[in-house]
Amino acid sequence: MQKNIIVAGVGGQGILSIAAVIDWSALKSGLSVRQAEVHGMSQRGGAVQSHLRISDSEIYSDLIPEGTADLILSVEPLEALRYLPFLSPQGKVVTAMEPFVNIPDYPAEHEILAALQQTFRPVLINALLLAREAGSARTSNMVMLGAAAPFTGISAELLEKGIEALFQAKGSDMVAMNINAFRKGEAISLSQHQATTS
Repeated sequence: MQKNIIVAGVGGQGILSIAAVIDWSALKSGLSVRQAEVHGMSQRGGAVQSHLRISDSEIYSDLIPEGTADLILSVEPLEALRYLPFLSPQGKVVTAMEPFVNIPDYPAEHEILAALQQTFRPVLINALLLAREAGSARTSNMVMLGAAAPFTGISAELLEKGIEALFQAKGSDMVAMNINAFRKGEAISLSQHQATTS
């Protein structure tokens, strides 16, 4: 088993938290993990991405070669497009569709959508709406982790344990809210995926 995952977004969207949960859960599964340091500008609004490589055998490089990513998990739609050259032909794009307009020539929504639709059955999520339903807009990163969960090679139960480990210092209410967000993302993702494969 090997999974190459790119996690992308902009500073302040919780990219590091997503990566931390996946790393923790993979290690608890007995898998090897290599993570490239987050590249880009870590301040709020700057582009951020991380390469995660998960395998049941030895991993020799932190970086994912172009054309070999199994999953692009993005919390911002333009950032998903930025890393499409890394996607394998059967790789999956899972992205939030709410734009973070941080450049003057940010593309129109229909242009982004058209490019995403060229990939293999993309999963497009209204993360902010689901996060608010879960209790806080700040849980949109966990919504997106839930949406990507079916494609990570790690069980949802273990990812939920990773969320608990990450947020337990902030109290049980925070843990419950983030797990609720995760489950909302997972449910809508599975629903979309079943619709495209039926």
